[in-house]
Order: sequence, then structure tokens, then C-alpha cells
Amino acid sequence: MADAQNRTAGTEQARPMRLRDALRQARIEAADRTGVVVDLRDAEIARLEILNDALDPLFAEIPDGVDLFDRGLSQGDTPRLWIDVVAHVMMGRDKRVYRFVQDTRFGRIVLAESHEAAVIVAAITDYVARRLIEREHALTAATPLPTTTPTPAPVDKPRRGGFGIFVLGFIAGALALFALALFAALRNV
Repeated sequence: MADAQNRTAGTEQARPMRLRDALRQARIEAADRTGVVVDLRDAEIARLEILNDALDPLFAEIPDGVDLFDRGLSQGDTPRLWIDVVAHVMMGRDKRVYRFVQDTRFGRIVLAESHEAAVIVAAITDYVARRLIEREHALTAATPLPTTTPTPAPVDKPRRGGFGIFVLGFIAGALALFALALFAALRNV
């Protein structure tokens, strides 16, 4: 009996030790995973910063009066290198692929995807050029063309006979009412 009590006492002491050890091991593993996630995130940010530095010559060529582009690195849950309000570069699932995407009203579209920063720089250069051309077209469409003399709009001749048609309709309606009354009176007789 004493031997059975020693076994149960030993088991009770062993269980908390096992649980304590398991909790400790789980905490260590969670810290390792968190460290890996932080390392991956830091690697993403570093790669995006490299791309950002590679874009400096491109953005130096944009005229000062153009406010279309607002380049910046956001360090949220998913780090992104913003080119403008609707286009940004983010890292792919494997954290080695650059993905240049644009948000549209129909959803997000991938404009370019590559392991190499030079390919993404070329795609962003094309994108910036297209946006600048769109801006030029919008500005030329918004400025009115100078006119020498305004041409007068053709004036429609006033319609005549509008009163005559009204009188004719009034007489036709009166005759129809008179005929209906006469028909109703003759029917009752």
C-alpha cells in the first residue's frame, strides 16, 4: 500500500514537471518562430530598401511640379514600397520575389514580378512614364481651346399654330362630350 502511494505521489510530481517542461519548450519554440518571422520581415524591409535606393535616379528625373508620385516604405504587417496611391511593390510569398502591383476598381493586378530588382525598376520606369503621359493628356483636355469669336447658336423659329391646334382640340373634345351625352339621353328614353 505504501508502495502504491509512492507511485501516485511520484506520478503527481512528475506530471507538473512534465507540463512545466512542455510549457517551457513551447515558449522556446514560439520565441524561435517569432524570431524567424522577425528575421523574414527584416529581410523583406531590407530588400525593399535596396529597391528604393535603385529607384532614386528615376524619381530624380521627375519634374518638380508633378505631384502624382508619393514614394515611401511602409513597415506594417506586410512591408510595402509605395510608388503612388494605387501602385506598390511587396515581396512574394517566398520573400525573395519582388511583386509590383496596382490596385484597380476591379481588384489588384500584378504589373511585374521578378527575383531581380533591375526588372522591377524597369517596370516601375514604364509605369511612371505612362502615368506622366496620362497626366499630360488630362491637362490638355482640361484646358479650353482659345476661340476667336463665339458662333451664335441657331435660333429655332417659334411655332405658329399652337393656339389653333389648342382650339381645334377643345372643339373636338366638346363635340365628343355632346355626342356622349346625346347617346346616353337617347338610350334612357
